[in-house]
Amino acid sequence: MGARIWYILFYDPNTSYYLSRPWEIFNPFHNGDFIGIRGMSYHGAVVGAVISSYLFSRRYPDKLSKIVDIVALSIPVGYIFGRVGNFLNQELIGRATDIPWGIYVDGVLRHPSQLYEAILEGALIAIALFLYRGRKRFNGELIALYGILYSIMRFISEFWREPDIQLGFIYGGWLTMGQVQSLVMLLFSIWIYFFIQRN
Repeated sequence: MGARIWYILFYDPNTSYYLSRPWEIFNPFHNGDFIGIRGMSYHGAVVGAVISSYLFSRRYPDKLSKIVDIVALSIPVGYIFGRVGNFLNQELIGRATDIPWGIYVDGVLRHPSQLYEAILEGALIAIALFLYRGRKRFNGELIALYGILYSIMRFISEFWREPDIQLGFIYGGWLTMGQVQSLVMLLFSIWIYFFIQRN
């Protein structure tokens, strides 16, 4: 739910349409045809996870910090498969390039940015957290480190990813919405790290 609602609020050019007809946000049909639900945001999924985790912690206050570290080890592994799927479907395409390992998408040679993301935001983070897990100093540390590492890697990978066509660059011909949201996520993750450590 978080991924879809966030996409509507920050990425979809028809935001006012969905705000006036909220039941359409999760409607997989259009004019009687099944089209699926298109348009999701990873940052929105994180917001949804934070909200649901908070609600879970209100009911089971002693369990959340143990569970989230297991989640932190599994999210980047799942992320790899998601980005490989994007690559195979030619979604979230890369910027135009002339590199020899570029891929053609609709006749244009582009960075395989989905694979860059699978490596940076998936494999590298999964390996780093897996190797660090035995040295963690408190429950919840791994999930906070995941947020920090993901934000940094996503900010970097956005330099190879084509900006969302409906938004383009947010500032200066280089800053994308994904980078802006990653910076916010980075600050929040750093705050969460120290908050969990203190409490």
